[in-house]
Amino acid sequence: MFKMRGGRMTAAAVMLGLLAPASAVAAPAKPGVNTRAAANVGQSTATLTGSVNPNEVQTTYFFEYGTTSLYGTSTPAGDAGAGNRAVNVAADIGGLAPATTYHYRLVARNGRGLTKGADRTFRTQRQPLGLALGANPNPVGPGGRTLLAGNLSGTGNTGRQVLLQSNPFPYTQGFQNASDIHLTNERGDFSFPILSVPINTQYRVVLPQQPAVGSPIVTVGVAPRVSARATRVRRTARGAIVRFTGRIRPAHDGTQVAVQRLRNGNWATITGTVARHTRSGYSRFSKRVRLRRGGTFRIFAGTNDGDHVPSTSRALRVRVR
Repeated sequence: MFKMRGGRMTAAAVMLGLLAPASAVAAPAKPGVNTRAAANVGQSTATLTGSVNPNEVQTTYFFEYGTTSLYGTSTPAGDAGAGNRAVNVAADIGGLAPATTYHYRLVARNGRGLTKGADRTFRTQRQPLGLALGANPNPVGPGGRTLLAGNLSGTGNTGRQVLLQSNPFPYTQGFQNASDIHLTNERGDFSFPILSVPINTQYRVVLPQQPAVGSPIVTVGVAPRVSARATRVRRTARGAIVRFTGRIRPAHDGTQVAVQRLRNGNWATITGTVARHTRSGYSRFSKRVRLRRGGTFRIFAGTNDGDHVPSTSRALRVRVR
């Protein structure tokens, strides 16, 4: 072998240095990772970003995220290639809770090992408050009961004050308070029992501390009671003459009354008349109909005059033979 002479390397030593493989000088390493700020943060979605340097080895990456630095959820693995420079990577995530802080980090893996990026956080946006309202049953009979129930959605919807307001037909009074203040439960739910609805009435719910937040208007309709009966007057050669009579309470004089037959699951009008006035607080109607065969019938009262909604009688089974 050649040796050092006088502090100088021999020619053989120089040649060995020139012939040494490059890998012995700079071997591939684990991937480099940089966790960057989250982007497009909404109420339930966000985009996690970062960069990965594969360091010349085929590399994959994924993001870990969760409400603590223990994470608990990972995005599907992505391909960062096998280059020797940092490449930008990102992953969209969803199903997040509004107004909540999330931790996340970028993780990359190749044949040389695994690298975990720094922990970072972002906070999702608040969900605006919103009110929903419904009535059941609807419509009701005159003076009938109903239950107005709904939900307050959004961030901070628990234990919030809600107030019911009403506006009866002809809806010129304007909305006025119709209850005491109720509080939403842990899910944001609330309800208001209404013991009597005399005429068609509009209802809505508002937040007393935030008057700009209100529910859609729900109109509870009041359907008059329609009683009816069918009496055979006489037989004919091809059926019978049947008289339909009854009452509408409260009185709605001049109301269009229709005699309807059930056909193939649908009610079809076969004739009609008009309800007339009485002195007993109700309107009466009477109509003779020639029927060739029996069937199921009912009376439809078109009491759509604003203070009440249309109504029907119970079904009547009529035989002509």
